[in-house]
Amino acid sequence: MSLLSSFVSSRNRVPASTSAASQDLGPTVKPAYELSETAEGFALTVYLPGIEHAGLDIQADAENLTVIGRRTWKQPEGWTSLYRESDDAAYELVLGHEGVVDLDKIQAELRDGVLRVALAKTEAVKPRKIAVS
Repeated sequence: MSLLSSFVSSRNRVPASTSAASQDLGPTVKPAYELSETAEGFALTVYLPGIEHAGLDIQADAENLTVIGRRTWKQPEGWTSLYRESDDAAYELVLGHEGVVDLDKIQAELRDGVLRVALAKTEAVKPRKIAVS
């Protein structure tokens, strides 16, 4: 069985606790994301158009990985939009990982509205070669 199934979106279950950062967001939008697994860990790609480094908050604990993105763009004064592809709502993605991620080895990079997060597996869940005597 793949450990990829241990990542569960928060929409499929009730989170154990809500962070202080997510309580003042108001309405949020769940961003599109992709998750893949390797022998060493997981690769998470989250699409966050309009998000800059200052508006990004990533938190990880023993159960959840939380990505919150706040847009900093403000509509210019006197400007009227004819069509908007996206809402001004903040992005929020909460993925439960059931303790399979080594929290000290998480790496993240944001470039052009695409967040890439490398999540290393804990040593306890990595595959091991067993020597037979």
